Amino acid sequence: MAGTISKLPDVGWMLRPLTRIPGVRHAVVVSEDGLRMGHESAEGLSGDVPRLGLDEAESLAAACAAMTVTSRSAAALLFGESAGVRQLMVESESGFILFTSAGVSASLGVATEADADVGLVAQQMQLLVAKIGAHLSSQPREPVNPES
Repeated sequence: MAGTISKLPDVGWMLRPLTRIPGVRHAVVVSEDGLRMGHESAEGLSGDVPRLGLDEAESLAAACAAMTVTSRSAAALLFGESAGVRQLMVESESGFILFTSAGVSASLGVATEADADVGLVAQQMQLLVAKIGAHLSSQPREPVNPES
């Protein structure tokens, strides 16, 4: 069976304001089903991942989607089916990863250094989503139509 797969627009350029915040390393926008919609890395990074390449960004997008689904399940279990997850934060020894809803069926993920001001980062993520959330949304892909 053959069908058409619509390509998601690359919205990575919209993430540059986030990667200019001190301590922010990378930002990624991911569709609800784990597809990378765009990514950006801060300038002049060093260390294990100085730039987020396409492969790393796609892996991060898949992990982001998995954590978002898991957190929604936990929230529904604890607070009821209508409880939505607005933000999620993962703390590691090396830094933080923050996730937030970014429009319809999409999430925004930001990776920071350990000494980053996560309150500021979370606030700026919310401001970015409020400003350009419609562009960060993931529209449902068209169903695959089998050829006759």
